[in-house]
Amino acid sequence: MNKDQVKGRIEEAKGKMKEVVGKVSGDKTLEQKGKIQNISGKVRAGLGDLKEDIKDAI
Repeated sequence: MNKDQVKGRIEEAKGKMKEVVGKVSGDKTLEQKGKIQNISGKVRAGLGDLKEDIKDAI
């Protein structure tokens, strides 16, 4: 696992927590921030996965 994969997965988890807390508390702003953070974490983790795949292929 590379650092982008790790950091991306952590951001996904943080975003999901914010999203759930926002949904439960009725805070739409926090919910939206959580969704954005979750998506950005998925993108970063995907980038890390791609880097790892390229490294394995070489």
